[in-house]
Amino acid sequence: MDDLVAIAKIVRPRGLRGEVVADVLTDFPERFDGLKDVTLLSPDKGSEGLKIENFWFQNNRVVLKFEGIDRVEDAERLRDAEVCIPEAEAVELEEDEFFDWQLQGCSVETPDGETIGEVREVMRTGGTEILVVENVDREYLIPFAGTICTEVDVENKVIRIDPPEGLLEF
Repeated sequence: MDDLVAIAKIVRPRGLRGEVVADVLTDFPERFDGLKDVTLLSPDKGSEGLKIENFWFQNNRVVLKFEGIDRVEDAERLRDAEVCIPEAEAVELEEDEFFDWQLQGCSVETPDGETIGEVREVMRTGGTEILVVENVDREYLIPFAGTICTEVDVENKVIRIDPPEGLLEF
């Protein structure tokens, strides 16, 4: 099975016709245009394939209507599920751009090979993204900038950094 990429997370049912409201997890909301087949991953119910019958955006969220989900009771079981597509269908990024899920779990190392920790999440602050890197002792906030993150190898899950003085100190 292909690796899956989450593009939305269902928050709750909406209305009586089986529609659901979902948080958009993609930087490319236009990717819903023409999208039919998706896989829903539920925290406790596993995965299931569904077809998108209709969708529209409302208040920074997406409202989804799936084929065969026609009642609020049917929609309720989809709560907290992630709407996923195969990784192969993900939007093509520029060479120096990465999806958050590609960076999460990467080991962060200094130029001399010292491991700082592992990327737990990517924080978006409106400016430069921040890598939240944690190890056994503490958490580091490292700007995801080319001058600091000198090498990003998502295939091998390694990010090499050249930290400015003081970045890694308490």
